[in-house]
Formats: sequence, C-alpha cells, structure tokens
Amino acid sequence: METDQNRWLEIGTIVAPKGLRGELKVLSSTDFPERFKNPGKRWLKSPQNASLEPIELISGKPVAGKNIYIVRLQGIENRNQAENLRGHKLLILDETPPKLSEEEYHVSQLIDLDVYDQNTGKMIGNVVDIFSAGHDLLEIKLITDTETEVKHKKEKKYSYPSFMRLFPW
Repeated sequence: METDQNRWLEIGTIVAPKGLRGELKVLSSTDFPERFKNPGKRWLKSPQNASLEPIELISGKPVAGKNIYIVRLQGIENRNQAENLRGHKLLILDETPPKLSEEEYHVSQLIDLDVYDQNTGKMIGNVVDIFSAGHDLLEIKLITDTETEVKHKKEKKYSYPSFMRLFPW
C-alpha cells in the first residue's frame, strides 16, 4: 500500500462514541460532506503511531448545526470498540481531490510549512496542525533558541486564526 504522506487527506478526527451500537462522532476537517456520506474505503490513523489501517465506511450523516458527523464503520459493533477509536484520524486516499480555487488548500498541504515574519523575513516556526473551530486555527511551533528552553526541552506552540491578512499564501 502506498504510504506517501502527500497521498493522504485527513477528513476528520474521531472524538467520541455515539450510543451503544458502535456509531462514532467525527469532527470534520473537510469542506466536502460527501466524504462522510458516500460509503467506501477509508483509513484510520492511530494517535500512537503513523500506521494506516483500512476500514470500510458504511454510512455517515451530519449533526445539524455542528461540524460533526455520525458514522458507522465496518467491524465496529459496540461502544467499547468505538471508544477504542477515540482520537484516531479518518483519512482518504488523495487520488482525485476536489477542484480548489486559487486561494484554497488542503490541510495536508499546509502541515510542515515554514512560517516567516513578514516584517523581517526571518523564519519563526512551522505549521504542525490545523484545527477547525468557528474558523480554522493554525498551530505553529515556534523556533526558540534560548538556553533555558533548550535545556528544559520546552516547545512553544501557538494557535493563530488563518486569516489572509496574517497568512498571505
């Protein structure tokens, strides 16, 4: 199976079980609802490791007014099995991605990008994650070189709204 990181698109994160029959609540990270509604092959990525496990999406439906979908996955029949998937990412193979406009990007294209200060041109960090809230938030790991932070191995991470005026792609 092809495992090139650029071939996979994250479509959501399993946040909780729903009910007793193995349904799952998935926080969507895609603007394309058909990725949850159309049955077919998807992949699970564990929060503990980078390995991908194929799984069949049986059905999915949106929760009104929220960025959540209730999905059924083949082989997940009870709450305990569903609970074990909490925190897993749901991915699709990026064979035919939807057409995007000039100023649109897939989340996977933004992860690991370097971040520069517009005033100085100095690299200040890199994008480590994106969170969907009322608007998307970029989590940026800042580069630090102070002796104390290196000594204590502290990483500084901040979340910023992904507005065009802050991040002109």
